[in-house]
Amino acid sequence: MSPNHLKPPPLVPDSMPVAEALRRSAPLAALRERLKESGERFEAIRASLPPGLANQVAPGPVDAEGWSVLAANAAVAAKLRQLRPRLEAILQQRGWQVSAIRIKVQTP
Repeated sequence: MSPNHLKPPPLVPDSMPVAEALRRSAPLAALRERLKESGERFEAIRASLPPGLANQVAPGPVDAEGWSVLAANAAVAAKLRQLRPRLEAILQQRGWQVSAIRIKVQTP
């Protein structure tokens, strides 16, 4: 067996921490901003959800067509659809342009 076979792999000198990569990458920075906005929108509507419903709902993606809210099941989605006009009004009052809140049932 040759001594070269036992050498550890060389370290990659230009590697960087993930947080630094996120800061430097424009696409990843844009993704981080959309995730932040989705979380902020969810916090804005959370208090308006009936007791027990907030833990059955999660923020989804924000894109050019609107914002998605993820429901744990079909019954939760139905209740969110009833609340949609009120939730959209809350977001508009807080300064967000709301074209649509999409309600989607999460699949495991």
